[in-house]
Amino acid sequence: MTITFRQARVNDAEAIATLVVALTTEICERASAPLLNVNLDDTIHLCHELMSQGHYFAIVGESDNSSNPIAVVTMVETYALYAGGKMGVIQECYVAPDYRATGVGSLLIAQAKEYAQKQGWSCIELCTPPLPAFERTLKFYQKNGLIPVGGRKMRQKFQ
Repeated sequence: MTITFRQARVNDAEAIATLVVALTTEICERASAPLLNVNLDDTIHLCHELMSQGHYFAIVGESDNSSNPIAVVTMVETYALYAGGKMGVIQECYVAPDYRATGVGSLLIAQAKEYAQKQGWSCIELCTPPLPAFERTLKFYQKNGLIPVGGRKMRQKFQ
């Protein structure tokens, strides 16, 4: 099995959205959390729109064993004084279940780090899915060089 990675293009929106919907569904089910917007058509449209506007970046992983991408990491650029200015946030990171524990996830994170350095970001951050249901995910990120900085993800919806 050969895995290759590339920066996604706007025409990858459907493949990216499919993986992100799978991620969102998995998180909500395992954490017994209310489902977020997981409508595939809406997610494809939004992904296409955000990528077209240059607000959303993705790297996809492809396997010679599959006709569709099997992994994705999505990122946005933002700014924070505490980070020294420009930084990146990993919004979604997903590896299809059949490819987990094969090293694909570590390779994907390495690609995200390389992308971040090319963009001149001072750091990358992400929010893990809810613990303890995703303790293994936390350990995966730690193994790949990310360190916990505290806090919990919080949200207030307006629509």
